Amino acid sequence: MKINDSVKNPVNQGVDKSAKKSAAAKPESGAGKSAEKSQAGAPSVGSVTLSPMAAQLQSLEAEVTVSNVFDTKKVDAIKSAIASGQFKVNSEKVADGLIETVRDLLTTKKS
Repeated sequence: MKINDSVKNPVNQGVDKSAKKSAAAKPESGAGKSAEKSQAGAPSVGSVTLSPMAAQLQSLEAEVTVSNVFDTKKVDAIKSAIASGQFKVNSEKVADGLIETVRDLLTTKKS
């Protein structure tokens, strides 16, 4: 089993590609072209207001990007133990964890 640093790779979330596509699309009619010419020199005015939840999500996202999600020293120790063949798996603990996960899944599906 190969261990890599896939956790370090950022995931592109929250990017609305349809907004980019619609902004890039130009109207084909003559009326649209004249409207573009009249608005080309004038700055566009508008405002966007974020909900309190969106502002909270942005601050949480900033905190997560700054902090480590995992203990790098512990991960490095496990990597070296695996590489040297000294890593031992507690099969009872793994089995107990699997059973608990299945129980949780079964109770959430019934609800």
